Amino acid sequence: MRATTPPGAHRAEPHDASVASRLNALRAAVLGANDGIVSTAGLVVGVSGATGDRGTLVVAGLAGLVAGAMSMAAGEYVSVSTQRDTERALIAKEARELEEMPEAELDELTGLYQAKGLSPELARKVAVELTETAPLRSHLDAELGIDPDDLTNPWHAAFASMASFIVGALLPLLAIAFFPGDLRTPLTVAAVAVALAGTGYVAARAGGSPPGRAVVRNVGGGLLAMGITYGIGSLVGTTGAV
Repeated sequence: MRATTPPGAHRAEPHDASVASRLNALRAAVLGANDGIVSTAGLVVGVSGATGDRGTLVVAGLAGLVAGAMSMAAGEYVSVSTQRDTERALIAKEARELEEMPEAELDELTGLYQAKGLSPELARKVAVELTETAPLRSHLDAELGIDPDDLTNPWHAAFASMASFIVGALLPLLAIAFFPGDLRTPLTVAAVAVALAGTGYVAARAGGSPPGRAVVRNVGGGLLAMGITYGIGSLVGTTGAV
């Protein structure tokens, strides 16, 4: 017989520390794809304002895809490498302080647990027990929020950003390459708007926020970018033809 949850009782929720990191990874992937969509769409739509030649548009789109993907990967690698170096420096500093002034560190840990709502006696007891069992890990977690076994990986971040950018960039590139003649630009804009609505919705849901505003912002920003680049392309194309 299946047990039922008593009225008014709360079901236990799984509190997995990896959930937050997975959500952050999902949001980063969605944002990377979004960047790929907007930047490549802006590029090919802008070039389409100057010329309707399919080959030129495809070359421009491919160049934008490759350059954007490499830029995303390099930027993410540098950023995350800096963060990882900072985390390692903080770990070394904390280990040195634990060795050189253990009592001061114990007092600091006690104060942190008191600040979280524990009584002075209980906070001291918790601090002492954690310091005896896992001193460095306990202090890193309570003081800095760092897990020494789960430091950020710059290579993972770089490849993830590059891959998500490529996935996003493929949509406007394929659209501008395969949609026919006079319908090429408006259909590409429509396809990009739909894709941006999807990425805005997914990003909002991943962050637990209402999707409506996120979708409007995403689509509006993408349309604005394409409109500006198309106008510039049309102006340059007209000027060059004179």
